[in-house]
Amino acid sequence: MPGIYLGAILFSLVGMMLIDGKYSLALRVAPVRTVAAVLIGTAFFLAWDLVGIVTGVFVKGESPLFAGVMLAPHLPLEELFFLVFLSYLTVVLFAVFDRRARARARVRESS
Repeated sequence: MPGIYLGAILFSLVGMMLIDGKYSLALRVAPVRTVAAVLIGTAFFLAWDLVGIVTGVFVKGESPLFAGVMLAPHLPLEELFFLVFLSYLTVVLFAVFDRRARARARVRESS
């Protein structure tokens, strides 16, 4: 069924955005920094992918789950959305661990 993989990535991205919004982890706290970090991370990994494609390390496998849209040879549309998700996930997880570390430091200071 074409597009299932892209749908799963988008579903996960929306879920991550809902978690981020509910707990005010990244986007509400620092929208410009969050968007910049996601764009820079996505651009870095996209460049990484392109180098891998040019050198023959990365090749697109065949799967009926892909939407079939190619951004470049061996670079399906799903890869771009996966890289956005991966970068955003990293920012949100950093915010979670930073918040936990600050909470622990406050507890230590008050003790």
